[in-house]
Amino acid sequence: MKYTFNPPNRVLMGPGPSDAHPRVLKAMATPLIGHLDPKFVEMMDEVKVMVQDTFLTKNELTFVVSAPGSAGMETCLVNLLEPGDECIICVNGVFGGRMVDIAERCGATVHKIVTPWGEVTSVEQVEEALKTCSKPKLVALVHAETSTGALQPLKEISEVVHNAESLLVVDAVTSWCGMPLKVDEWGIDAIYSGTQKNLSAPPGLSPVSFSPRAVKVLEERKTKVQSWFLDLNLVKNYWAGAKRAYHHTAPVSSVYAIHEALSIVLEEGLENRWKRHQDVHQKLKTELESLGFKYLVNEEHRLPNLNSVFLPEQIKDEAALRNRLLNEFNIEIGGGLGDFAGKIWRIGIMGESCTKNHVNMLIGALKELMNE
Repeated sequence: MKYTFNPPNRVLMGPGPSDAHPRVLKAMATPLIGHLDPKFVEMMDEVKVMVQDTFLTKNELTFVVSAPGSAGMETCLVNLLEPGDECIICVNGVFGGRMVDIAERCGATVHKIVTPWGEVTSVEQVEEALKTCSKPKLVALVHAETSTGALQPLKEISEVVHNAESLLVVDAVTSWCGMPLKVDEWGIDAIYSGTQKNLSAPPGLSPVSFSPRAVKVLEERKTKVQSWFLDLNLVKNYWAGAKRAYHHTAPVSSVYAIHEALSIVLEEGLENRWKRHQDVHQKLKTELESLGFKYLVNEEHRLPNLNSVFLPEQIKDEAALRNRLLNEFNIEIGGGLGDFAGKIWRIGIMGESCTKNHVNMLIGALKELMNE
């Protein structure tokens, strides 16, 4: 049998992955070295510092999980929750629901705050939940809900959570490196992200960071972490400088990639990068609305880099139009999930895909297809 797969050259404007910078792709082609080679260890140390710099944290326990963002989610929850613990999880989309599933698998009692998709959790909802569960081990929520394009305010909720002597756990997969995210200033105790969104590296790694308060909870566990691979008591020693202990074989080429991608972010500057995403979002918003698209999320809680929009009324088959964008123009955008399947598009402008040229390509293609 002859295998003839040749990947097409797509313009990636969906919910992820985004286009990778040529420097990142080149870095992945760098010759392999051993994952315990002193030079590779040096690079791991640099990656750790750059993750701290982009999370805006001094947390010592900051590193990269050798698996995608969902493994970062699981790393945070399985290490902090034990059977019988109580927690509060805010659900306003797919990924809040996924956190509930993982927490229940840990044997925790989960108190859900359920908000309609496209909206965000209010401080008042958290305060109300704390009347039922006054001492949760943690409160978890999604900063940037990829399924809806909703951006969750964190600072005021953080104060309420810490007043209850609980930990704040945050999903930052779609916000990290694309919009303001301040781990120390906002009092985030455990956070995870992914590499394929605003960072514009290939999927497959998950940066995480844990505050000293979270580390104390980890160290005082009464039971073993249910996952050997994700047990921080083991894996943290793999990122512990020159004396690191063998834990697993790191994905060397993927670490090359995140090292280069983080370098690019810091060269641009975090605030410059945040502004670029906001500026391109405004251009995309203006163009889409001129064509009759309407946003799902209210403007005050709208993600700049993940635009969820209802299609104009004259478009009766959104999937057919998306397929034509893909097959005729090589532009990938995402459809809706859950209740919004078939009703909205999710248009990503992340990292290297966040340029005015990307907007011009998409709008030009849409005008041509819609005029037909």
